[in-house]
Amino acid sequence: MEKQIITLFQKYINQQCSQEEFEEVFAILKSGAYPSEWQKVIDDEAEDVLSSGKESELSVQEVNAIYAGIAARLKSGKQVQKLWPRIVGVAAAVSLIVFGLYFLQYRNDQINTGTTSSYVQDVKPGKVGATLTLANGKKIRLNDAGSGELANEAGVMITKTTAGQLIYEMEGTGVASDKINVLTTAKGETYKVRLPDGSLVWLNAASALKYPASFANLKERHVELVGEAYFEIKKDKKHPFLVQSSGQTVKVLGTRFNINSYLNEPATATTLLEGSIILVSGGKSIRLSPKEKMLVSKEGMRMEKNVNVDNVMDWQNDDFNFEGIKLKAALRKLERWYNIEFVLDNSISDEMEAGGWISRKNNLSVVLKLISKSGQVKFRIDQNKVYVSRS
Repeated sequence: MEKQIITLFQKYINQQCSQEEFEEVFAILKSGAYPSEWQKVIDDEAEDVLSSGKESELSVQEVNAIYAGIAARLKSGKQVQKLWPRIVGVAAAVSLIVFGLYFLQYRNDQINTGTTSSYVQDVKPGKVGATLTLANGKKIRLNDAGSGELANEAGVMITKTTAGQLIYEMEGTGVASDKINVLTTAKGETYKVRLPDGSLVWLNAASALKYPASFANLKERHVELVGEAYFEIKKDKKHPFLVQSSGQTVKVLGTRFNINSYLNEPATATTLLEGSIILVSGGKSIRLSPKEKMLVSKEGMRMEKNVNVDNVMDWQNDDFNFEGIKLKAALRKLERWYNIEFVLDNSISDEMEAGGWISRKNNLSVVLKLISKSGQVKFRIDQNKVYVSRS
């Protein structure tokens, strides 16, 4: 339990908590529990800050004001305990790291009466959801549909699990290979489907997958993708699996890979995690090995080797990994997940980077605060639009 609490506190300091974890930390702060664990985490952080030579922009008096503001806001019978008096005396910066995040979440005009928060209108994260369009044109909103059988097409039963997964199962002798289904996620939605051959596909937000209700009597298992998806393909040497997306076709026998083919991205990116695939584009065929990424654009094809797979698979693990990612690319990810629009000031250059790693389960404001820690940009939320300018 001690190790779990310390890990939770460390995630809190580094702004990597989910919304649920934030609430857990706030409850602990309010109760004054786990003082020794707090002390250890803060001592470690203090050593890091002091050894790096960073200086705080806050005076000790201002840090004390933060303490008072938190206590007043909580309206609790218990006082917020200063569990690390040594830190206040040594570096007010460390106190800000700990209580500053907490105070931002609950602050009022007692500290800054003339300042209006840029995050008053917050946006919740995306969720599991999609629309299934059957061959007869019928549309099924999977968010609203209960678990169990959804449809039956020529001997193929389509069901939804309680966990929100779409499953295709051969039930009879009928052939449904001419019955084309389309699974579509809107902005702020993600979904998982098990295809008729047992292959698994995870769809990211604002994506669509087109496929036959059955692969029976087909020489090739052919699907079409717009947007982003992660594939785990069931091996079948006699029936290769083909994924057609913007400007390319990927041929596989059985492997794991990710394709990002959003139309507003500069290139279609195919990243191999396991096995082997053949990518065909512009009359050229190239075989990819694990940790290789192929970028296909109007300018041609470009290979990247030894790629950071975590950067590619962050979304499938419910995270945003912005390390080494350009700011504008990161904002496009956020637009699709939070169903918002970023309005960028002319001062925002193409070369600016985002940085940071945070859960996709957080509200938008938490993610924007992480990005703004770089000191390069600031954000203002206005309904479904977010205005971005230089700090």
